[in-house]
Amino acid sequence: MKLWDSLRRAALAGLLIALAGIACVQPSEAADPLKIGFSMALTGGLAANGKAALLAIKLWAEDVNAKGGLLGRNVTLDYYDDQSTPSNVPGIYTKLISVDKVDLLISPYGTNMIAPSMPVVMQSGKTMMSLFGVGVNDQFHYDRYFQIMPLGPNSGAAIPTGFFDVAMKLDPKPRSVALVGADAEFGKVTTDAARVIAKQLGLKIVYDRSYPPNTMEFSSILRSVQATKPDIVFVAAYPTDGTGLVRAAHEIGLKTELFGGGMAGSQYAAIKTQLGPLLNRFISYETYVPSEKMQYPEVEAFLKRYRAEAATQGVDALGYYVPPFIYAAMQIVGEAVTKTGSLDQKLLAETMHKTSFDTILGPISFAPDGEWAKSRILIVQYQGIKNNDLDQFLKVGTQTILYPDDLAAGKIETPFQADH
Repeated sequence: MKLWDSLRRAALAGLLIALAGIACVQPSEAADPLKIGFSMALTGGLAANGKAALLAIKLWAEDVNAKGGLLGRNVTLDYYDDQSTPSNVPGIYTKLISVDKVDLLISPYGTNMIAPSMPVVMQSGKTMMSLFGVGVNDQFHYDRYFQIMPLGPNSGAAIPTGFFDVAMKLDPKPRSVALVGADAEFGKVTTDAARVIAKQLGLKIVYDRSYPPNTMEFSSILRSVQATKPDIVFVAAYPTDGTGLVRAAHEIGLKTELFGGGMAGSQYAAIKTQLGPLLNRFISYETYVPSEKMQYPEVEAFLKRYRAEAATQGVDALGYYVPPFIYAAMQIVGEAVTKTGSLDQKLLAETMHKTSFDTILGPISFAPDGEWAKSRILIVQYQGIKNNDLDQFLKVGTQTILYPDDLAAGKIETPFQADH
């Protein structure tokens, strides 16, 4: 009987030990996923880049989960379509934070979408990686905001700075400028900076007007511009209106030395092929283009993989503008979590401020307001476009880099003389 009691006690002890072992293992095996929340423009005017950004985020999540996730937890993505409509954004971020209780936030795509998310994010104390915002934190100075578009510390001025740098190298130098911009966040920030720079350069501003974001007819605007006979014309537009401005320039036969500058949209594969030769001699900004002076092997490897997926999903077929930067943004978020071993938002922000992150785009570090410590925005001129085929934009020279000087890869062609 004593032997039986001893065996029973030993078996019970063994069972308790086994159960304790299971209890120790189960939480890590069945840990709650680490949730990253955001809104994204999957419909509406920003959908081309929104979908490309989402694909890049999914590729990163796939890669990080293949390596065991973050903090031993599988990464999941909680996202909603903001429909490219700024008024939808605050409600989505309130839900992500209060209802979905996501662990990490990233921003929507684009300045006009990011700005309305900021009050909600700031109230929550969350650290947020921002996806292609221009000058958003200039008004907030939120110390937990970071931005992946390579604009540099003075982000609102980065694009017009490059445009005017190119313009002032013309011979003869321009003496007058027309400013045209959408009455929305991106347009206002960019044209405000352009106005300041123009005055500093002593240029006479002969036209300076904004238009409502829902404007569909641009010929009358450019006829008014043409009547002032500006030497150069700077525009700050989003995809739909930017495309309209380029078409209107050809409709009225706009004549000026330089035309363009800040068109968010000329970077999209769909718009490049839609406009084709109409883009010739148009000036715009880009973030990454084929060039012998821009050699990033990891980016090229990523783009090969991205394009294979994009082809099956009907997503931006080139992938130069947004996807490598979005992937790099997620690399930074992941590395910050890994470095801190924590989801503490203050600690994450402090780490992101003081760390140089190794990404597919090379090392990236941040200035105090969360922008890149050094600008790497490109100003290009579209040259030699023969038709509406996509393949020509994969070649060196179609998007000729004019700025910055260390990456400049060709000569500017002037004047911009649009065909009727």
